[in-house]
Amino acid sequence: MREIPDPGFAGDDGATDPEVTAALAAYDAAPHERDRALGVVAALQDSRVLVPVVAVLGEVEVDEQGLAHDKSSDMAAVLMRGRDGRTALLAFTGTGPLQGWDPQARPVPVTLADAARSAVQDGAQALLVDVAGPVLYVVEADDLARLATGERLLRLADGGWGWAGTA
Repeated sequence: MREIPDPGFAGDDGATDPEVTAALAAYDAAPHERDRALGVVAALQDSRVLVPVVAVLGEVEVDEQGLAHDKSSDMAAVLMRGRDGRTALLAFTGTGPLQGWDPQARPVPVTLADAARSAVQDGAQALLVDVAGPVLYVVEADDLARLATGERLLRLADGGWGWAGTA
């Protein structure tokens, strides 16, 4: 009998973590406040995100009547290109926001660090969280790079934020 490895999210029912929901609501109320934006990153890094994979048509076979039939297909993570030309890997906080974007997408549960690492490896400049709402959030630039290398965002004793890496 084949065993499927545990992705590390035992008991996950697909719901958005309440701490993530609260952090996104606080951010949504004041999206230009860096403290609130970093609060979202801190909440997300202790939760799981869902990276969608979708079927992508590979080869097509055309029959005698001229009708096309799938010959092969692959599953792929989704990159989105913005108006400014930058690309972002999509991630969702739960199955509700994911299904609001594409009910056919398959959720792959990962840590925020793994999603950031995948985004960087795919050449994306951002991680786009909950693109269809209820609150859109973008992890980019230095935050994305630090998460991708395994650093963690921590609340400091003075109320500020700092990044900690592994030695």
